[in-house]
Amino acid sequence: MTLAPPAHERGVTTLTLDSPANRNALSARLVEELADALDACAPDDAVRAVVLTHTGNTFCAGADLTAPPDPHDLVALMRRVVALPKPVVARVTGHVRAGGLGLLAACDISAAGPDASFALTESRLGLAPAVISLPLLPRLDPRAAARYYLTGERFDATEAARIGLVSLATADDVDKALVPVLDGLRRASPQGLAASKELVTATVLDDFDQHSEDLIARSAALFASDDAREGMTAFLERRDPAWRL
Repeated sequence: MTLAPPAHERGVTTLTLDSPANRNALSARLVEELADALDACAPDDAVRAVVLTHTGNTFCAGADLTAPPDPHDLVALMRRVVALPKPVVARVTGHVRAGGLGLLAACDISAAGPDASFALTESRLGLAPAVISLPLLPRLDPRAAARYYLTGERFDATEAARIGLVSLATADDVDKALVPVLDGLRRASPQGLAASKELVTATVLDDFDQHSEDLIARSAALFASDDAREGMTAFLERRDPAWRL
């Protein structure tokens, strides 16, 4: 199983990434299942909001290097989250890496707990956070984006909130922190939520429509490069790549 059966409570549908064998990495199958689940939520009048969460100690480890999704499908998934006429709330209690940050950034609201950690590791693999920049760069403080895009350093939930990646960080229980958020969404009208979300996502959707093909091509060229082959081989073999100083 890669996506647990949806759970419903008072207008909130919870979608749970449930592929612990690969740390909830974005495989072709998981991308397809999550896209189908979001499509089912969109027209459902019983769904006021969607919570996206995970099992295990990892929210999402990025793209699955052994069964990767088509880049167009990954872009379409992130765009679905942004364009969904229901708020999408990320609940993060574990690690988020590489492409997982794109999925997180596509969500409207996000909460992370004390065990959460984040890293954009692409540069260490000879790659770049190309397609995930579409939802990610509009969220991030520009100086922080430059630092973490380039260095691949790991950072915690407090830093993620400071730089705009998550909406709130808590040193306590994430579910407790989300109570007022979900209460607010339940108090809002479906029309009000859809119209308000449309306002705050308009420029992001424009970027998807204008730049996704260029970024997909750029990503494909990087993946086909010698540096990427060495970086991914080194990662899978648990060794330093040849360029490590």
